[in-house]
Amino acid sequence: GGTTESGGERGSLLCNEGLLSNLDIFLFSLIAGVIIYWLMFRKKPVTIPDFPKLETQAPTARETSFIEKMKKTGKNIVVFYGSQTGTAEEFANRLSKDAQRYGMKGMAADPEEYDMSELTRLKEISNSLAIFCMATYGEGDPTDNAQDFYDWLQESDADLNGLHYTVFALGNKTYEHYNAMGKYVDKRLSELGGSRIFDLGMGDDDGNLEEDFVSWREQFWPAVCEHFGVEATGEEFSIRQYELKVHEDLNMNKVYTGELGRLKSFENQKPPFDAKNPFLAPVTVNRKLNKGGDRHLMHLELDITGSKIRYESGDHVAVYPTNDAAIVSRLGDVLGVDLDTVISLNNLDEESNKKHPFPCPTTYHTALTHYLDVTNPPRTNVLYELAQYATDPKDQENMRKMASSSPEGKAQYQSWVLDSCRNILAILEDMPSLRPPIDHLCELLPRLQARYYSIASSSKHPHLCCGSGGTRQKTGRVNKGVATNWLKGRVPNDNGHKATVPMYIRKSQFRLPFKAATDNHDRPWHRNRPLHGFIQERAWLREKGKEVGETVLYFGCRHRSEDFLYQEQLEAYEETGVLTQLSVAFSRDQELKASVRAASVKNNKQAIWRQIHTDNPSPNHCPPLCPLGYARNMARDVQTTFYEIATDYIKKLMTKGRYSQDVWS
Repeated sequence: GGTTESGGERGSLLCNEGLLSNLDIFLFSLIAGVIIYWLMFRKKPVTIPDFPKLETQAPTARETSFIEKMKKTGKNIVVFYGSQTGTAEEFANRLSKDAQRYGMKGMAADPEEYDMSELTRLKEISNSLAIFCMATYGEGDPTDNAQDFYDWLQESDADLNGLHYTVFALGNKTYEHYNAMGKYVDKRLSELGGSRIFDLGMGDDDGNLEEDFVSWREQFWPAVCEHFGVEATGEEFSIRQYELKVHEDLNMNKVYTGELGRLKSFENQKPPFDAKNPFLAPVTVNRKLNKGGDRHLMHLELDITGSKIRYESGDHVAVYPTNDAAIVSRLGDVLGVDLDTVISLNNLDEESNKKHPFPCPTTYHTALTHYLDVTNPPRTNVLYELAQYATDPKDQENMRKMASSSPEGKAQYQSWVLDSCRNILAILEDMPSLRPPIDHLCELLPRLQARYYSIASSSKHPHLCCGSGGTRQKTGRVNKGVATNWLKGRVPNDNGHKATVPMYIRKSQFRLPFKAATDNHDRPWHRNRPLHGFIQERAWLREKGKEVGETVLYFGCRHRSEDFLYQEQLEAYEETGVLTQLSVAFSRDQELKASVRAASVKNNKQAIWRQIHTDNPSPNHCPPLCPLGYARNMARDVQTTFYEIATDYIKKLMTKGRYSQDVWS
């Protein structure tokens, strides 16, 4: 009973003091909860490890002073090149190597990479000489890498007194502005006070460019020695520009597999797309154009959706092909090497801006497939360098003879190499004693170049179209065209995969007239790809309700049944009025193989004259009268006929006082 009473008393006390007790309990609980939360959930300080500071090196600025580079490396000859396809660059490298044989030191230089105003300082280097290997591109234009140099020459009034120079020009006589860039550089350097120490060299790619260069070079170096009072060393030796490094355990993600610029650029495509960063365009159409014959002319459509690529009718599509896998494999077999070996070719000149001859590191297989030209006949300098590896003295003698400037050597090179279309593989197969190291061969072979095709579609259409040529047979061997053979296999669906083509757009000066409503087109057309795009453009303008002028097309080829390219489209254009007149002629279908194309034009001479005649002619009104095709192959009477038409028209302008006699001359 006591226990119960005592408990009841405590309960009564707690009830009487309940407010205080509840407050105490609440405060106690609150304080305990805060303490527990702080102990359990407080953010513990993060210990930051003391990392050593990295030494970050600022990126080295690109050396733009060729004078300082020459002084640093003890060189006195600089060879600048303006090159579109690599030939001028190759010649420049050969000349820079030659300098060592004549007791001097040379360097090849891209004018795009240097400050060309420093030509005024070249006289600071004793016995200095500037050589210019300048190719002409398009309608007498400079090559892309020489454009800034050309602009500087035009605008500059620099004093080049004390500059010693010479120029070798590269061009093609079938073009109107033959070697225009080389001639201009030679003339302008002289006007600015430079001293020409040897005559301007003229290389004609329509003839034998290699022979032109070798003949000029053989006379050039003795003149240099005489001018500077030096003697040739007389030593004949091989000069390596690159050294081989074999990679044993390199991560394959760091190895180039065909990219032209940025590593993995084909896997991760980023615009803008250009020569160093081509776009992988899916092939949507690949069909044969011609209906018969031995040739295989193709119509390809490339999808450029999402690439942000823009082009105008008349531009070119540049395509990067790959070499035939059978040729590459056979080269590996003949030379007895593992083509999957990962290698780098590193420039022995550490000061050179060109660290490798092609993207490195890579494999021999990739280099021979994507980067090196293995199908064209090798130039004489390649034969000369490789001759040392022939174990048969007769083979050595023949190779060195073909590389010489003697009449017998030139004739032998022309017959055995050029006329027989012997590429490097054929030479190795026909000379069993010749087995050079593959790394030296890769150093000597020129780079595989892009192939350019006229775009056969209007810029208002979503695809590019291009045509491609056929194959040729020489000395029992079938020499397949590199791009033709490769493009032929690029079908839209290749075993479930989309076939793609690395490409970019090269701009052209060949354009439609500005005023479509007033200008007329009269074209004899052998190679009709660009005009197909122009006609598409006019069809598009008509669909939009815009007025266009008359369009007369003269198309000529060999056989109507085989070579009437785009026949259905052209005839449809004539039916709908897009083409005012379609005049065709096929020479091999005639009993007399006189130029029926010329006859077609002559028969329509009065119609052409009426189309371009106005009562008030002016130079601004001259409509285009432009024969397309190879100038050396187009019949002379075709050219003569259009010359007569142009002559009549300009004479009429002269009677109106629009042209002076000087302009006419």
